[in-house]
Amino acid sequence: MSMKFAVALAATLGAVVVMSQAAEARPEMVGIHADNYEPGTIVVRTNERRLYLILDSGHAMRYPVGVGRSGKQWAGTTRIDGKYRNPAWSPPAEVRRDKPSIPDVIAGGSPRNPMGVAAMTLAGGEYAIHGTNVPGSVGGFVSYGCIRMLNTDITDLYSRVSVGTTVVVTR
Repeated sequence: MSMKFAVALAATLGAVVVMSQAAEARPEMVGIHADNYEPGTIVVRTNERRLYLILDSGHAMRYPVGVGRSGKQWAGTTRIDGKYRNPAWSPPAEVRRDKPSIPDVIAGGSPRNPMGVAAMTLAGGEYAIHGTNVPGSVGGFVSYGCIRMLNTDITDLYSRVSVGTTVVVTR
């Protein structure tokens, strides 16, 4: 799958943010019961709006995330199939339909680019775990299905995982 296609399908433009305050960057080491996950697995708990990087059966790094808004959430198991720094972004058809004035491509590094400083595309090409240039959106139900992180947090997670990492999304 091409990067342009994968990133184009990683729709994440803004929506109504359902949260009391903006999340702050600070991955936390937490205790977790994770006997059913291998170390290195990423687990996204949509209802908590948290992403966990499993370290062992009792510990994980926890990050705040923005997740799919109503009607845009999904659950399942996939893998990271690409890692990109400052990716360009092309809006998929659904976003273009909702926001017809959006440009065909937003350059990587642009403050208008919804991918932030890094993106990790997920197998299947529809979604990504990525940064954001709208930090107040992290912690809410805000995306078209992507997992949105603060730029400092995606940078940290990006350095800890590789292509092929298992990602489990639960509701």
